Amino acid sequence: MLMKTSIGIGLCLLLLGGYLHNYSDYMASLGVTGIIISATCLAFGMFFSLPTKMYLTFVLMKREAEKKAHKAEENKTNR
Repeated sequence: MLMKTSIGIGLCLLLLGGYLHNYSDYMASLGVTGIIISATCLAFGMFFSLPTKMYLTFVLMKREAEKKAHKAEENKTNR
């Protein structure tokens, strides 16, 4: 649950940082401060989305273990 929340926060911050950097006129009017704010959103978004790789690895490992268990079960019943 915590990992999924972290991934969600990270993706939201990435989207917010991208929006602020590319489309927000207010950030442009702030000058360097606006750039720092949008870059901070992007940096924290990347930091919080790091668990994405771990989560996908866990899901794929679990799926592979389930497939192996299913194959072993089928082989037992076929003998």
